[in-house]
Amino acid sequence: MFRPCIDLRNGKVVQIVGGSLNDSGEGVRTNFVSERPPRWFAELYRADDLQGGHVIALGPGNEAAAREALGAWPGGLQYGGGVSGENAQAWLDAGASHVIVTSSMFREGRLDEDCLASLVRSIGAGRLVLDLSCRRRRDDYFVVTDRWQKFTDLRVDAETLARLATHCAEFLIHAVDVEGLCRGIDEELVVRLAQHSPIPTTYAGGAKSLEDLQRVEQLGRGRIHLTIGSALDLFGGTGVRYADCIAFNKEMRRKESRGDAETRRE
Repeated sequence: MFRPCIDLRNGKVVQIVGGSLNDSGEGVRTNFVSERPPRWFAELYRADDLQGGHVIALGPGNEAAAREALGAWPGGLQYGGGVSGENAQAWLDAGASHVIVTSSMFREGRLDEDCLASLVRSIGAGRLVLDLSCRRRRDDYFVVTDRWQKFTDLRVDAETLARLATHCAEFLIHAVDVEGLCRGIDEELVVRLAQHSPIPTTYAGGAKSLEDLQRVEQLGRGRIHLTIGSALDLFGGTGVRYADCIAFNKEMRRKESRGDAETRRE
């Protein structure tokens, strides 16, 4: 299924090349900057009943823009960007259905189990999405933090996904090596996620065509959602029409409904 996004930088809705993010803010490769406010996108997604989309703040200066988007569709969008145990509840109160957490869960490249447990006690696993965005190193994928620049020691593998699934409602995983490049999805990562993730998972990175959405549905066995960014016409792209993504979701829901009806008859 297609899931939407609202990426924010300096208060604007943008699409960037994820691997170009850095602490200084210089040299970031930007594919698109919208003249439309965040609210416009949130209201569009609400009108089309696109559940599970995410609002991501890429650095400081985005709080007002994020609150604008969340306020336009209370309970309809997840929020990520600087989320910690200190502010997670505030973002839920602002209208986020879930908060998305990465960097604050790590200390010196290692997962801080106590910090994660504290956050779960505070807001509940059902309101938490763990961002396990990753980069490839040899034959494995490792979670990266701090604007996707720092490798951690946490592999995105069967053991990690099974263990962390008990602490959250969903995973969000950007394939950082291909994010924003519009050169196609990382098929191997999608396959691994489909094999090993026991909870709903959204993959993002590299999608360039409607065929990629169909491919994720196939490789992901109907269990992996796809976010499309720079290739989407909403964000100035030419590879994928937003209207086609909506039609794709509707067709998937029809198939699910038919399958449920057949199961009940049996």
